[in-house]
Amino acid sequence: MWYGLYNVLLILAFPIVLCALLLKKRCRSGLSQRMGWVVPQGWDSQQNVLWIHAVSLGEVSAIVPFVKTLHQRYPATRIVVSTVTETGREAVQQRLTGIATHCFLPLDYPWIVNRFITALNPAGFLVVETELWPNLLRSLSRRGIPSVIMNGRLSSRSFSRYQWVRPFMRQVLATVALGLVQSGRDERRFVELGALPDRMHRTGNMKFDLTMKGECAAQPSIPRSAFGLSEDERLLVAGSTHPAEEEILLESYRELIRSFSNVVLLLAPRHIERCDVLARTIEEFGFLPVRRSRLPGEGDREAVGPRVILLDTRGELAQVYGLAFMAFVGGTLVPVGGHNLLEPPVWGKPVCFGPYTDHCHEIADLLIESSGGIRVRNGRELTETFVKGMQDQDWVSHRGLNARKVIDDNQGVIEKNLAMVEQVVGLNRRKPDGRRC
Repeated sequence: MWYGLYNVLLILAFPIVLCALLLKKRCRSGLSQRMGWVVPQGWDSQQNVLWIHAVSLGEVSAIVPFVKTLHQRYPATRIVVSTVTETGREAVQQRLTGIATHCFLPLDYPWIVNRFITALNPAGFLVVETELWPNLLRSLSRRGIPSVIMNGRLSSRSFSRYQWVRPFMRQVLATVALGLVQSGRDERRFVELGALPDRMHRTGNMKFDLTMKGECAAQPSIPRSAFGLSEDERLLVAGSTHPAEEEILLESYRELIRSFSNVVLLLAPRHIERCDVLARTIEEFGFLPVRRSRLPGEGDREAVGPRVILLDTRGELAQVYGLAFMAFVGGTLVPVGGHNLLEPPVWGKPVCFGPYTDHCHEIADLLIESSGGIRVRNGRELTETFVKGMQDQDWVSHRGLNARKVIDDNQGVIEKNLAMVEQVVGLNRRKPDGRRC
């Protein structure tokens, strides 16, 4: 009954979905794959294919070390990584060149996913975090192709919504062969929705493995000169920011420079297409917006005084954190749920964040417990934290080292996940007739 109702609603919504794909420029390039007309090709029919789905940039970033390790261990296995967003596609093509093939996720209509699965014929399907598409998972299960939730998590919002259709979710989760989740809270929530307890395992967050253990002292690949920073200037990096949150940050910066004129603020909006709007907001606060895409330029080294650098380029934020004396991670002063809190600690930098950390609650708790993370409730507390950082370099250094230690103490998730995936998927085994075990 539930699948029937779900598919009726999907069919009724098909004209709207198609129009949305056609109207959005960033979706047109992958329309043929989303519709299941074209799938990745170019491998031997006897070759193992592993399909990994990572919806966007954050999920792709989390699985890069896993995919590289998998490729080293099973070089004959063809790895296909699907995404929903254009930023996800760019991340796959930039970070996994020669290792994985990219495609866009097919729409969850039975005739589309069946066509796609038939053409791809994967040995297994790994879905990163929580992208539960009922028809896709059921079609894979009916063909005997195991599906694995990897780095799984359930935010409070998603969990609340899924509870309204718990009987349906029980059927959907029954098609999942294995769930490797980030925290005990996530494990309990999946089980409450109907997942079989013996299929759910807490293995940790793979984002802890984004760097090799002990690589804290390495310098970022981007020099300070690329941002026109003088020797005595200190950079404050606010990454993955959202509207309203940016106004709080700009007000905090305005307060900060009253006492410390050598601080430069860098804003990296979560959605890069908002840069023009954000530039106008920066101007409204009385600051000069300096676009990263126009740096370095003639005369940049002479730029002095308070200013706001606008990071309007892709793929640089993780490195830019290494230039900061302190960092703030967005989506936390507004009710979004938070983004990657581990990127600043990689460089031994203390990280500030707001009260909204539902998407990264366990990492936030670990950072606070170690004193490597600072939770603030509002703009006033944020300003006080930045002032403290400017006044006491030893305080900053101590908290930064503690933040890095959180990463070092929680690595090894990739090996745990890979060992369990190997048991379920069987990457190097095939039956004599060419079908995978």
